[in-house]
Amino acid sequence: MSILSDLGSHLGMLHCLSAIWPSPQFATPISFQSPSSLPPHVPNMAAMATFLKKPLKLALVQLATGADKAVNLSHARSKVLEAAKAGAGLIVLPECFNSPYGTNFFPKYAETLLPSPPTTEQSPSFHALSAIAVEANAYLVGGSIPELEPSTKKYYNTSLVFSPTGALIGTHRKTHLFDIDIPGKIQFKESDVLSPGNQLTVLDLPEYGKIGLAICYDIRFPEAAMIAARQGAFLLVYPAAFNTTTGPLHWSLLARARAVDNQSYVALCSPARDLDAAYHAYGHSLVADPSANVLSEAEEKEAIIYADLNNDSIANIRSGIPISTQRRFDLYPDVSASQK
Repeated sequence: MSILSDLGSHLGMLHCLSAIWPSPQFATPISFQSPSSLPPHVPNMAAMATFLKKPLKLALVQLATGADKAVNLSHARSKVLEAAKAGAGLIVLPECFNSPYGTNFFPKYAETLLPSPPTTEQSPSFHALSAIAVEANAYLVGGSIPELEPSTKKYYNTSLVFSPTGALIGTHRKTHLFDIDIPGKIQFKESDVLSPGNQLTVLDLPEYGKIGLAICYDIRFPEAAMIAARQGAFLLVYPAAFNTTTGPLHWSLLARARAVDNQSYVALCSPARDLDAAYHAYGHSLVADPSANVLSEAEEKEAIIYADLNNDSIANIRSGIPISTQRRFDLYPDVSASQK
């Protein structure tokens, strides 16, 4: 087979894939090219000096949780208010912050979120988070909670984001389920109970800019992070519950990799470790800057960590190492391009 015919075959395969693969549900992604080749309607990210409109104090609440949902919600409130009192404008809770983490717990603790807004009986966590955001006068990423979709009877691992007015501004269903089997260490299969979400999530915080939101195992898939960054996200947020096997191996490595790959801030927010629980969370919530430096990191116990985010850190690395204008989409596909 000739090189040209072989290339044609590969292009045909890509065309077929693009026809069946669903497009992410947000604004049309930007295709980065050299500045001279950009069409007039496509912004050059290297020339866009402001990704983060003003400095932002970020807080990650590494929360200790138990079996009582009401106690968990009350405890989350006290810690979020503590972070707000310290000046945080964006506060993040961990994955499954309102319940123990485990496939046997998901159905028991699941709440109905649709149609939105749910009633207090359908989702006490929704209403608690909304009220906490108002009381804190801060943006609140509500970690994640188990969700039951009543029309399909499917369960999801879902994150809710609220504005300082208490309005729901974003929802993310975990798109990559935690199915692993490390012999002699850990076996876990979220897909025994949960279904994956089918949308990527990029949110706009009007005073600050855009953030990408995903959950835990999602961080292992760099394409989603790249799409969020190329949508203009200054921060990638991951409520996450790595364990004491995968955490030491990859937790910090993945956070720093997503940061340096995308020249964006990255935040990983874990539950506190509870050795009496069936699942031992790793802890070590952390924030990495766009150069992959770890700005703040917790240990395994309950804690609140803070990081001051600013636009200069993003602009300087993107200007000094301008990978956004150096990509070779003549050699490989742009994962953020629209697929029709």
